[in-house]
Amino acid sequence: MHSVDLILTVTAGLGAALVLGYFTQRLGLSPIVGYLLAGTLVGPHTPGFVANAAMAEQLAELGVILLMFGVGLQFHVEELLAVRRVALPGAIVQSLVSTALGAAIARAFGWNWSAAVVFGAALSVASTVVLVRVLADNHDLHTPAGHIAVGWLVVEDVLTVVVLVLLPPLVGGAAAGSRLWPTLVLIASKILVLVAFTFLVGNRAIPWLLDRVAATRSRELFTLTVLVLALGIAVGSAMLFGVSMALGAFLAGIVVGRSDYSLRAASEALPMRDAFAVLFFVSVGMLLDPRDLVRAPGLVAASLAVVIVGKPLVAMLVVRLLRYPFKVALAVGVALAQIGEFSFMLTALARQLGVITEAAMHTVVVVAIVSIVTNPFLYRGLDRVERWASGRPRLWRLLNPVPARADVAFPTDDRADPVQADYPHRAVVVGYGPSGRTLTRLLQDNGVVPTVVELNMDTVRRLREDGVAAVYGDASHQETLRSAGVPSAGSLILSAANMGRGEEVIRLARDLNPGIRILARTPHLRDGAALRNAGADEVFSGEGEVALALTEAVLRQLGATPEQIERERARAHEELFDLQ
Repeated sequence: MHSVDLILTVTAGLGAALVLGYFTQRLGLSPIVGYLLAGTLVGPHTPGFVANAAMAEQLAELGVILLMFGVGLQFHVEELLAVRRVALPGAIVQSLVSTALGAAIARAFGWNWSAAVVFGAALSVASTVVLVRVLADNHDLHTPAGHIAVGWLVVEDVLTVVVLVLLPPLVGGAAAGSRLWPTLVLIASKILVLVAFTFLVGNRAIPWLLDRVAATRSRELFTLTVLVLALGIAVGSAMLFGVSMALGAFLAGIVVGRSDYSLRAASEALPMRDAFAVLFFVSVGMLLDPRDLVRAPGLVAASLAVVIVGKPLVAMLVVRLLRYPFKVALAVGVALAQIGEFSFMLTALARQLGVITEAAMHTVVVVAIVSIVTNPFLYRGLDRVERWASGRPRLWRLLNPVPARADVAFPTDDRADPVQADYPHRAVVVGYGPSGRTLTRLLQDNGVVPTVVELNMDTVRRLREDGVAAVYGDASHQETLRSAGVPSAGSLILSAANMGRGEEVIRLARDLNPGIRILARTPHLRDGAALRNAGADEVFSGEGEVALALTEAVLRQLGATPEQIERERARAHEELFDLQ
């Protein structure tokens, strides 16, 4: 019976999330809104089918672990250091002020201090998924505002991880009275030991293990290894060091992200993370009781005011005081005017510990849904706000009390496209077998800069040592093609004979760069039509080229003139490749 409940819960939850996520995506909203509404739809507080909330919550724990692993995988200290002068103080100040505002509201509604502080902290942290989506949709991800907002969010995420780690001992320590500080010191010591162990041992052991698994060329084994690392380190952290599994998963992600396998881990192993993350959002949505909104509309409205008004104003003030332009301050503030996955993690943990009630959880869910829905519309109105303010001299002087900094340098996002160099022409070569090597050399000899995509790590390292740009990963994943520079490349050449999934590679490349010229290789003539239909400009078949070479050799032996050979070769080429 339990297995039937599990299957029904997963099927109903993911099915509802698919339908509602699709519609919210089509409406230009984050699919997270659809996932949360799907949870409410299959939850106990709405009519119709009711999923097993306990099972959904257990599956959601896997989603939390994999989400934290993904955060660690994409955590880059360099990004934070580039904007540390604004992101670090800004995130700390904004988090403290937002937490204080949220706590004050909760206290006004009669909550105790523990619940109030946790509630305020949940309102202080923005959603990484939503922020990156909004910035990318408005082409602001790689602007000064985008870099500051992402760095700011990294600091917020780290602060929330610390809260997630310390909340259980703080709750227990508060009950223990005088034993609180010794408990905190013990927990801090365990965390330091865990971090040191993870980095000292993991920086050697994990790349060594991934090297051995990657050498098998098995996609399944590589995916399984990454998942085992994420779950194993998370569980080991809890069992051996007594800290949260979320912290262990975060540290595991950082170690893997520092290795040469970070891109492949993100593109191949983390789709499973997305599935479990959806279940996490569904499980949160199941907690929402719409009747609670009628019971406490004032709490919801005040909480929304903190997220949509209070947080942006604090962020804008900090950014302007640090002498960044008003437009940058406005963009950063509005981008942070929402809450999401970390807020759910924090409130879910606090609810398990008995710190907050379900009503508080419902409020956070509603505030998240409304803020996620409104955030893209608010961000799209930034230009109108700036034009309106600049047309009023007194207001504009008030908004710009100090001159903007003129000496701010922002790095480009090397992870998104590490080969964005200003070359007249670049080509991406998929595969570095005999054909790939020859093509790469010919491209270099003729002034074309190649970037090689290869699944052999030894080859990638050797190419990098020789000064050739190389990306380790599967070309059938969009992130791999993006990192290879396909969005700005002139040509994409599929040189591997039996690479598989060539049609998917071509479609993804066309999505990233509609104007790119794509040349594809296939061993069989029968496969050429599918590659052309997928978007390849030219397809070269091993069977066809061999037939042409044999035809030319026979004609030459029979004494045919060069003109006859060329004519017959053209006719044979037309006949052969018409089969495609």
